[in-house]
Amino acid sequence: MMLLWLSIAIVALLVELASLGFILLFVAVAALAAAVLAQIGVSLPIQIVSFAAASLALPMWLRRRVLERISGRGVPSRTDALIGTEAEVTQALDPVLRTGRVVAGGQDWAARSDAPIPAGARVVVTDADGITLLVDPLPPR
Repeated sequence: MMLLWLSIAIVALLVELASLGFILLFVAVAALAAAVLAQIGVSLPIQIVSFAAASLALPMWLRRRVLERISGRGVPSRTDALIGTEAEVTQALDPVLRTGRVVAGGQDWAARSDAPIPAGARVVVTDADGITLLVDPLPPR
């Protein structure tokens, strides 16, 4: 039975190499796990259930992570370099109206905050939503 599982793993890997969909890679891993179970003498029904469970669970848990690791982050946006930097509020930030502006990195940006922040206050850029900076107030010095 172990040779059958190894054959399934090899076929899945060969098809995966041709398609690069990162689904059959996990089927191959599940088949290898079933081959290990066969080698240690686990019954066939348990091998089949383990193979099926691993074939379904592994892609759901790991496919996105594998694709992210392989594809990388892509082209960084202009706002990525501003995260963690300080900025000055030039137009008061209103969390209800979601309005406000800051100067960060020498440029004027639309900004949002969860708290109202008056003009002239110092803030830190925590993230970005497109070209709108998300900021938090800095504690007073």
